[in-house]
Amino acid sequence: MKIHHLNCGTLCPLCARLINGKGTWTEAGKLICHCLLIEQDNKLILVDTGLGLADIQQADHRLGKSFQKTFKPKLDINETAHHQLQGLGYSPADVTDIFPTHLDLDHIGGLTDFPQVTVHIYQPELEQILNPRLKEKLRFRLNQFNPKPKWKIYQQPTEQWYGLSAFSIPLENNLNIWMIPLIGHTKGHVGIAIQQDHGKWLLHCGDAYYHHSQLEVVSRMPLGLNIFEKSVQSIRRE
Repeated sequence: MKIHHLNCGTLCPLCARLINGKGTWTEAGKLICHCLLIEQDNKLILVDTGLGLADIQQADHRLGKSFQKTFKPKLDINETAHHQLQGLGYSPADVTDIFPTHLDLDHIGGLTDFPQVTVHIYQPELEQILNPRLKEKLRFRLNQFNPKPKWKIYQQPTEQWYGLSAFSIPLENNLNIWMIPLIGHTKGHVGIAIQQDHGKWLLHCGDAYYHHSQLEVVSRMPLGLNIFEKSVQSIRRE
């Protein structure tokens, strides 16, 4: 097994000090669209896709002017998963499955670059785009799901992964992969856990948390990032 960590989109919002906790007040911040490329038995799997080819080529239509003004994405076609796979010597046509942690535009813009894949999704997450309320119409870019992906829908977890409700995902290539609901950021946000060859687990949490210090006893998350995280939560912690 090989796991590649990819940045499939660089975002440069205002004020590095507020977003990254370092740098100047006038310097742009930096956020990345962190995706995983997994190779197992000559098959390829993606966890999230970041921004896609169409997002770069038709940014106003696909991403919207508000997102661009706020987050100032670099819109570099070389950062797309499609181009990075080719750079690593893979064919994008060999990707068989995609596991989105959630459906925000900076996580699934590349779906249309891999029309052959099965897209594994938790039912509450998919419901937000199948039957969107006004807030969800504003949040999600519904044009990113055209043409319609080949969804494989998971409804209610019946298993446990380290004490958390989860789905064990049956795949043909002997990959031990689990989908763990981590709702809050969106209504069906999940983490994706992959067991590596040496037996250790890698858990991609998407936007279940925003800053590494949130896993520590005392959070040191920068103020701007903290405010943004709370502002986009679908289900806030009681």
